Amino acid sequence: MAPRLTLISRDFTRLWFGQAVSSVGDMVFSTTLMLWVATVLAKDESWAPAAVSGVLVAGGTAVLVVGPIAGVFVDRWDKRRTMLGTEVLRGGLVAVLAAVSFLPADALPAGVWLALVYGTVLLLHAAARFFAPARFTIIADLVTGDADRARAAGITQATSQTALIVGPPLAAPLFFTLGVQWAMLFNALSYLVSYVAIRSVRVAPAEKAPVDGSGTGKAAGRRSGVLPEFVAGLRFFGHSKFLVALLVFAVIGQFGVGALNTLNIFFTTENLGMSARLFGYVGMAIGVGGIVGALCAGRVVQWIGARRTTWVSLLLSGALLVAYSRQTGFIGGITLLVLFTIPLTTLNTAMAPLLLSAASTEYRGRVVAVFQPMTQLAAMVAAALSGWLAGTVLRNFEASVAGVRFGPIDTIIAVAGLCILLSGLYARSALPGTETAEDGAPAGGQAGEEKAGEPTGPAGKAVPKAAAVGTPAPPRRGSTE
Repeated sequence: MAPRLTLISRDFTRLWFGQAVSSVGDMVFSTTLMLWVATVLAKDESWAPAAVSGVLVAGGTAVLVVGPIAGVFVDRWDKRRTMLGTEVLRGGLVAVLAAVSFLPADALPAGVWLALVYGTVLLLHAAARFFAPARFTIIADLVTGDADRARAAGITQATSQTALIVGPPLAAPLFFTLGVQWAMLFNALSYLVSYVAIRSVRVAPAEKAPVDGSGTGKAAGRRSGVLPEFVAGLRFFGHSKFLVALLVFAVIGQFGVGALNTLNIFFTTENLGMSARLFGYVGMAIGVGGIVGALCAGRVVQWIGARRTTWVSLLLSGALLVAYSRQTGFIGGITLLVLFTIPLTTLNTAMAPLLLSAASTEYRGRVVAVFQPMTQLAAMVAAALSGWLAGTVLRNFEASVAGVRFGPIDTIIAVAGLCILLSGLYARSALPGTETAEDGAPAGGQAGEEKAGEPTGPAGKAVPKAAAVGTPAPPRRGSTE
């Protein structure tokens, strides 16, 4: 019998422990960078907000530029060695920046300091584009069964949400009492802990199956090059109606969440009448809802299946976001925000097994490399579009329907909720109760074949494995993962 402290399996527990420590370190580091730039490097400068936003832009740029190509190399390389290498690289980068930060702030021009910060963030996020799909694939090798894979994804998300709650409050005291250097060294140490944990994981060596660039997945005598393999991955993705449908759900969901993240500060202060000093409770509410949703997701998937969980979660989260947009009080708003986050996180967890069931082993890295940049791009477009609409086209918008008043902010959030609702209706028809080869699911098509003797899920489908892969959950700001 497995020890009570074991999560699914011993190897998954080790992998989870490394992720937990690293996630807290990432949140401490990202919060520390924000504080350092805002209160030291750009203190009292008119361009301070732009300097802080540059940290987020640097991370987003790495996801969009490096992410798509990274999947090709992850599919080629040994996944465990890839994760170990990225942890060494990221730990070294943070340690170097920490060493340089011991210099007085006036020892270098502000532009040089910012270049060092942005460069470090860019490289950290670039390395993370290799780490994330490699971890995704390793989890796929460690965990079997629909419910266990959903549990694995739920545990991963709950850990990230917990880090979101724990990291920032820990970062501020470290920064203001010990200094920026020690907060950075804390993150460097977290990468070391993650390295040791990953090194202890036992993963069976993968069979080498180089791709011939034709998109058929057949082995070739030698590799055909990065570009042909990248194109083959895109062709594989595009030919799978199932994968395309999952991507559509993720992008639409991310549009809704992106609009909420951008405008929520204005909604809570203007529509809910909440003091800006209480805005921290909003993040806490999202974190609590995320933890509850992530921990419940495994049982929900086991109960009604991953596909039904996906479209039901979309419908629920869309309806709750519309209801949230109509709130005018603090208690009601916070309560609905928690409730909205629960099905949204459950959705994120349920989609991970579906994604894995549709991705054959040799294409997993490239499948993740398509999902992450596309959802990142959707979040960036949603943030820019919602901010532009609220500040220009709908700035003075006021309307009344059947005695219900609408303003600019609540209208945009309501429309975002309706978009998620529509995607839920589409998902209900696009995700049938049983998988077929045409869908790209593991019934025997190109997107993944059911292996003999492999356990099946509630609807008789081959069991996928779980990991969060950029599906529409509230994004961690400034994270390097």
